[in-house]
Formats: sequence, C-alpha cells, structure tokens
Amino acid sequence: MKEKPIVLCGANAYTQKYYLNEEFEGLPEGIKKELQIMSVWFVQEVGGIFLMQFQPDGTLEFKTEAGEYDGTIDEIGSYLKIKQFQEERKELLESLELYFKVFYLGEDPDLEQ
Repeated sequence: MKEKPIVLCGANAYTQKYYLNEEFEGLPEGIKKELQIMSVWFVQEVGGIFLMQFQPDGTLEFKTEAGEYDGTIDEIGSYLKIKQFQEERKELLESLELYFKVFYLGEDPDLEQ
C-alpha cells in the first residue's frame, strides 16, 4: 500500500484561507511566516489552490489545483512561480526536507551531502 503525502501548508484563493498542518507548529516562527507568505502570494498571483506537501520519501513538492470551472487560473504563471520558489528559496526548501526526514522519518542526517 502506497503512503500518502503529508501536507505542510497551503492556501486557497477561492476561500481566501491559509492552512498550516498542526503537526508542524513546532517550526520556528520565521519559517512559518515565510511559508504563509509563499502560499498566499502564490494564490494571489496565480489563483486556485496551492499546497506544499512531503512525499513518503521526504521530498517536498508543490501541488496546484483549480476549480472545475475556473478559467482564470494562470497555468504558465503557476509553473513560473514554482520555479521561482525553487530557485529563490532553495535553502529553506532543502532545510524543510532535512527537518522532515530527521524528525518524521527518523533518518540519520548526513550533513556532508
């Protein structure tokens, strides 16, 4: 049986809400604020629903969704915004993956990588 991804956070342009998984409330306030800014900024720029989620192997992925009849979502903008996050927030995203692998998957951190 395949394990499901674990949502870290997300934002919804339709309901204008932000969500942080309560399992990650222990993250430092600065990181939680950065995640909120990224998520809300994404849906304001692109629309739809934006999620950051950990795959079972600890990889952090971005997921976007649009309502069935939403013709306003910017699919190209979505791709570009995700690329921007991956480039500009690379250190933060790698740190979050390491955090998840150590504290949730129980892996031994290999700091030489």
